Amino acid sequence: MRVVFVDRDGVINLNRKDHVKSWEEFVFLPRAVEALAQLTRHGFRTIVVTNQAVVNRGIISREKVDEINARMVAALNAAGAKVEGVFCCPHRPDEGCSCRKPRPGLLLEAARKLGVDLTRSYMVGDTLGDLAAGRLAGCRPVLVLTGRGTSQFLSGEARHRQGYMVSRDLWHAVRRILVLGGLVKPGWLEAARFRVSTPFPIAGTGVSSINTGIDALAGDPRTAG
Repeated sequence: MRVVFVDRDGVINLNRKDHVKSWEEFVFLPRAVEALAQLTRHGFRTIVVTNQAVVNRGIISREKVDEINARMVAALNAAGAKVEGVFCCPHRPDEGCSCRKPRPGLLLEAARKLGVDLTRSYMVGDTLGDLAAGRLAGCRPVLVLTGRGTSQFLSGEARHRQGYMVSRDLWHAVRRILVLGGLVKPGWLEAARFRVSTPFPIAGTGVSSINTGIDALAGDPRTAG
């Protein structure tokens, strides 16, 4: 079974500094829905794994988070992007749980419940914690530059990490995964540098024309340090 684990905020939808507290505040990132639909069309299963400490911080209820996730899944399913499940950690970082990323608990739970072969799976996220969770679970980690991805990639800590791929956004990450799986031809890839510009300017992310030197279309593995 081929599975792609996907973080939610900053990867599928716009990451808000004040958190996504309702469906009205949930905004899909450009081409994210189409990216997940591509996975479905090519026989991959998609599982969302998300930290939602807003629950135990008392900002919103677990029921509200579940409602937002259910509406996200329904919208994705309607667009041809099937989501097998959403696994959510409600704990604060100080609670020391085993499910909050960078720990691999959410991925391991999903693997047990859904029969996932983690060694054939990918973890796509916008933080180094997502990458760590994927690595600890035995998945291939992919960092996207949406959400917190660009600042994480440019951080000092990222320079000491190795063995992960970097892609401009979820759409490019999915295309790279499909190429690696032999499901789409790589001829469309351009071996050229690119410049990162704000993918959703109204969001006010502050990311603008940062020359990262990554081959984003190819999503080549990056070794830092």
